[in-house]
Amino acid sequence: MTTPLRTTPGSRVPRRDATENRLAILDSARVLLNRDPEASLDAIATGAGLSRRALYGHFATRDDLVTELLSSGSERVIAALSHVDHPDSRVAIARIGARLWSEVENVRVMAQLAIRGPQRHAVARTLSPVRHRLLSIVTSGIDAHELRQDMAPRTLAALIEGSALSVLDEAIRSNLSNRDGHRLVMVAALAVAGLSWREAAEVIDRHAELQFAEHPSAAIDEQPPTTAQPQPQPQPHTTDPEGKTA
Repeated sequence: MTTPLRTTPGSRVPRRDATENRLAILDSARVLLNRDPEASLDAIATGAGLSRRALYGHFATRDDLVTELLSSGSERVIAALSHVDHPDSRVAIARIGARLWSEVENVRVMAQLAIRGPQRHAVARTLSPVRHRLLSIVTSGIDAHELRQDMAPRTLAALIEGSALSVLDEAIRSNLSNRDGHRLVMVAALAVAGLSWREAAEVIDRHAELQFAEHPSAAIDEQPPTTAQPQPQPQPHTTDPEGKTA
């Protein structure tokens, strides 16, 4: 026997089509705002197959719509990175960079808006678990002498994060391909972490889970950590004033 659904006074269960309409609005906004951050609400409503009046039934203002869009994007990034790890801190950093790129590659402008725009402080608070995870990896890497030894973990983690944001800026400016952005975000992070470009390339090329794939989330999630054959490990290096590696 089916128990009748009861609602408290003043509450009602959202209709299925209302939920679908809300998702359609968010999908339309994600696509159109990534093409043009100034896209009108009329255009977003039309893209969702709805009227502007229907859109206002879900989002009272443009800011409300953008806030929910950025919040859902941040939560998606956190979920995507929650299980990304590796016993070698260099590989772990590269895996985080690659997975982060896979989450934002097709919404580059919106991702840039999230981290550079008016909502950046709220987004930063939402993404704090990702920062804590990166800091933990960097701390372990410094302790294991896998990463550079000349700065505090918190400073190095912040600079690695900054390198990923710089790649996003460059990807928008020069319209980097998905493949190029995937590799660049790893190389840039590892360079900041203390590796030369050759050492970074060696780390990336030696691990199958770091290779570019058309569906990178699956490649990164499903590949077990690679056990590399014994070979010399790239070490952080210093550079003298003439540019020679010590």
